[in-house]
Amino acid sequence: MAEPKKLFIKTYGCQMNVYDSERMAEAMGGAGYVETDTADDADMILLNTCHIREKAAEKVYSELGRFRELKDVKPDLKIGVAGCVAQAEGEEIMRRQPLVDLVVGPQSYHRLPQMEAKTREGQKALDTDFPLDDKFDTLRTRAKAKRGPTAFLTVQEGCDKFCAFCVVPYTRGAEVSRPADRILEEARELVDRGVREITLLGQNVNAYHGAGADGDLTLAQLIWQLDKIDGLARIRFTTSHPNDMAEDLIEAHGTCDKLMPYLHLPVQSGSDKILKRMNRSHTADSYLRLIERIRAARPDILMSGDFIVGFPEETEEDFQATMDLIEEVNYGYAYSFKYSTRPGTPAAERPQVDEDVKSDRLQRLQALITRQQRAAQEAMVGRIVNVLFEKPGRFEWQMVGKSDYLHAVHVTESDIQSGDILPVKIVGSSANSLSGEVLRQAAE
Repeated sequence: MAEPKKLFIKTYGCQMNVYDSERMAEAMGGAGYVETDTADDADMILLNTCHIREKAAEKVYSELGRFRELKDVKPDLKIGVAGCVAQAEGEEIMRRQPLVDLVVGPQSYHRLPQMEAKTREGQKALDTDFPLDDKFDTLRTRAKAKRGPTAFLTVQEGCDKFCAFCVVPYTRGAEVSRPADRILEEARELVDRGVREITLLGQNVNAYHGAGADGDLTLAQLIWQLDKIDGLARIRFTTSHPNDMAEDLIEAHGTCDKLMPYLHLPVQSGSDKILKRMNRSHTADSYLRLIERIRAARPDILMSGDFIVGFPEETEEDFQATMDLIEEVNYGYAYSFKYSTRPGTPAAERPQVDEDVKSDRLQRLQALITRQQRAAQEAMVGRIVNVLFEKPGRFEWQMVGKSDYLHAVHVTESDIQSGDILPVKIVGSSANSLSGEVLRQAAE
């Protein structure tokens, strides 16, 4: 019997790329590949790329350059680029890096086995189309491995918002929602394979409107369908747009026990002038009123956000408006970035803020966010929370998991298994995690 070929996947960027990489591994499993943790062992290397970060394409080319010597030693090694940089750059990747054998966009990765077979015949393979065939349907038949206790599940792709800084509409396409029955089927399969927590993914996940038996379902209606699955203990979703935070979804946060008290809701700026230039279609005040409604439904919810500093034409007054909004919301966590241009987006053509000014503003904003994050963690000390344990920690008998509020929690216990959900009394807070003691009664 022939030895299985080995596949190494390096994943960049968002949770959806993590999900996509898992599906790519399943697709290539059907072509006789098994995953390996090191590129040196691989018969095929795939870089699943992200176009959100600064100079994303250049970083991919730099990474590819590191594989040149490996390709010289192993001439049969196949190298592929997938994801959003692949979608944006296409043939340019192969032109600049001849060692690349295949380039595949995020809507076409179900075709990887056919593309790989083409490369084995000595041909290059390029597919950055938005195909009519459903990649999710194609991948349903692939062999599924046993899973850990948490999993991502893509329910929606693409975005119709066209924020002035964002490439997603160009690399992922228009908003498309998967039919509810297929999502529920995949969720049940995940639970059967050991998953206890599912995070629903979408570039604009709360715009979900997938077909159901009696018409399109909203995200809240989908969550209530997932709530009925025996063995599924926790539901999360990301990433949302404030304009699509419907009332039934707000209500679900207060009434659905399986929907966790954590919400990532990007605002990007606290300045109405900058929000308008970003084409965000909401104001700082409408965002704050939305937060009020969400907290009225679920008072203990932990809010997370995204912020871009130094967007074109941002003044110190605009930046201060963002700081004021952060103070008012009081985030438990947030992601923040300096604005960087993305070719082809409207903001790339506008007058840019000086890099030193961007760096100074980002440092001040991150200092404020860090204070809020630490205060939120310290407020957990003394509380009892349920923790879903995922894996061993760095020390003997240490287990690490996530609380309802998505805080990393570690305990020292000898008899905890991955997938256990147990009540934990929080006894300490460090920079990025909490420590706790397991209570002896069973979690409900």
